[in-house]
Amino acid sequence: MSLLQTPVGRNVEEHAHAASTETMAQHPNLSTFQISPGEIHYLYWYIQGSIMEPETRQALRKAWGFCERHAWAAMLVESAFRPSFFHGPSVLYEDIMTRALPAFDVSGPLQTVRLRINLRDKGPCFMCEMGYGPESRGKANKDIIEIGEDPVPLRTFAHKTEEHWAKTVCGSCTNSNSPERCRPHLLEDACRGLIDSIAPHREMVKNIYRHLVVYARSFVWEYNGTATDEDKASLISAVGWCSGWRPLFQILS
Repeated sequence: MSLLQTPVGRNVEEHAHAASTETMAQHPNLSTFQISPGEIHYLYWYIQGSIMEPETRQALRKAWGFCERHAWAAMLVESAFRPSFFHGPSVLYEDIMTRALPAFDVSGPLQTVRLRINLRDKGPCFMCEMGYGPESRGKANKDIIEIGEDPVPLRTFAHKTEEHWAKTVCGSCTNSNSPERCRPHLLEDACRGLIDSIAPHREMVKNIYRHLVVYARSFVWEYNGTATDEDKASLISAVGWCSGWRPLFQILS
């Protein structure tokens, strides 16, 4: 059975309040996810090239990508204009997940403390910092807005790869008994002393990164067509791990 057909998948919106995060506090209508014209306008130009600008990449790396809302808004807009061609995001998250690998290289009695330091944001979501949110207005024309808010391409990509990314979904984001955790909730658990072992979390991150490297490389001509569905799914897993999962389920519902 598809994860999206289970009670967890169907009722994510009902349980979203169970995970108290800064993103939900900043965006109280996240449970009815709707990307705004202003966000579409900004992200349309973002995917045209600013995703690769050094200053933008540095800001995204420090903040582990965007906040939960804007991470999935960026995926939605990217997929709407470039269905199933996630070259920019795959390269970006390969870079970000490179930062994640050494974050788990901790040991000893203070390993949880060190993990907390390594996983915390070193900067803000720069879209939030610029004031983009659910009520933002933009100057993009009607055609761009209509294309940019279309969830079908992202839904198609997600359903095709669901068998693989579903294994990495955060139990706190979905209010389920899954032991997996996204980075924000892993950080929260670390602060509350609820982590018995970081080993399974380390292994999941390594596995996501391993497949993401293959997917990012598959956009190079000589490696074209080498990525499997599991490799492609690693992009969704990377976005979910870095920022959280709830908006994805709201987009897919």
